Amino acid sequence: MEIEYKISEIKEVARRVIQNAKTKRILFYGEMGAGKTTLIKEICKELGVKTAISSPTFSLVNEYEIPGSVIYHFDFYRIENETEALDIGIEDYFDKDAWIFIEWPQKIKSFLPENAVIIKIESLENDSRMLKFC
Repeated sequence: MEIEYKISEIKEVARRVIQNAKTKRILFYGEMGAGKTTLIKEICKELGVKTAISSPTFSLVNEYEIPGSVIYHFDFYRIENETEALDIGIEDYFDKDAWIFIEWPQKIKSFLPENAVIIKIESLENDSRMLKFC
C-alpha cells in the first residue's frame, strides 16, 4: 500500500497505519527529515498517549503508557554499532506485548523483530511525503 500525504493529513495517515499494521512491531525507514518521528508522534497520539511525545535520539528509547499497554519508541540514528542496542536490553523489549516503533532499523539488522511491518517514508518535491507499506 502507498499513501501520498501532506503534513495536514498526518492524523488520517496515522490511523491508516494502525489499522493496516499486521503486528505491533513497526520499522520506519527514511532519510533524515523524511517525517518518521512526526508520523510516530501522531500514531502515539492515536493510540492514546496523553503525555508529551519526543524523539528518543539521545536516549535511544522512549516509553509511553497507553490504555492497557505500552509503546516503546526507538531511534538508533546515533549508535556506532549494533551491539549498543544490546546494552539497553533490546531483546527484552522485543519479548513484551507492546507497540514497538523503530527509527533507523538498518543500524540493528541482527536484532530486528521477526514479522515486523516495514514502512518507508520519502520526501517528495511538492512538500508531500510518500509512505509505503512493505
